[in-house]
Amino acid sequence: MEILVELLFEFLIQLFGELLVEVGLQSIAAPFRKESSPWLAAIGYAFFGAVAGAISLWLFPDHMVVNVKLRLINLGVTPIATGLCMSLLGAWRARRGQDLIRIDRFSYGYLFALCLGLVRFYGAS
Repeated sequence: MEILVELLFEFLIQLFGELLVEVGLQSIAAPFRKESSPWLAAIGYAFFGAVAGAISLWLFPDHMVVNVKLRLINLGVTPIATGLCMSLLGAWRARRGQDLIRIDRFSYGYLFALCLGLVRFYGAS
């Protein structure tokens, strides 16, 4: 009986792990597919933002803003400003008849910038 429980548990762990990998891979690809789920696309943009933040830490390991209070304000304001810029870019592209991708909207631009900023906020020295 114990062996069956161990085998079942091992199977469930592997199945759960593969399902997590599947969802993860789908979320990474989702931002580039028009018919994908908005939630998967959001996870993908959050992931790409965090990766961009990690790369920026490698290139610029120190905080750009020295004052701690200003860093907190920056963490709140910069993603909003970035999201607004991305939505303006999306509107500009739409007026010219160009294809839009999801990051051309405020919410996805904001999410990307927020994740990038959070990684920099907690990871910079």
